[in-house]
Amino acid sequence: MGLDQAVNRAVNEAKPGAVAGIGFRRATTAGEIVALLRRALAAAGLQSEHLAAVATAADRAGEPALCAAAAAFGLTPLGLDPAALAAADARGVTRSARIAALRGIGSVAEAAALACAGPDARLILPRIASAGATCALAVPAGTPSLP
Repeated sequence: MGLDQAVNRAVNEAKPGAVAGIGFRRATTAGEIVALLRRALAAAGLQSEHLAAVATAADRAGEPALCAAAAAFGLTPLGLDPAALAAADARGVTRSARIAALRGIGSVAEAAALACAGPDARLILPRIASAGATCALAVPAGTPSLP
């Protein structure tokens, strides 16, 4: 899926609110991802109902742990192709040398959150990490302050 298609699809499928970008290792459990999402929302001062979408790299969106974690919030993960992630990468604020070597971007979590939230989205929570996952939160441009 091309950049414009990926962004349009993700934005159109998401309800208004924050987008969580998730990066994770294959052995990460759904419970760990859920706990990280809850921690991210709390750090941003948000409730779970403010979570509009969960996004990640397209090749990881169907992983059972991520699907189960997103389902805990009533969501289905959205997958962003490498071009969409690369286009959003410059707006990220953190860089992982390991992810840069593997994927050519600084943070899957930040790039996915920003790409899914739209071309003028802003991070409201830079990447945070657990043992096997990372999470960042972004909101579309013009989003009023969430509580």
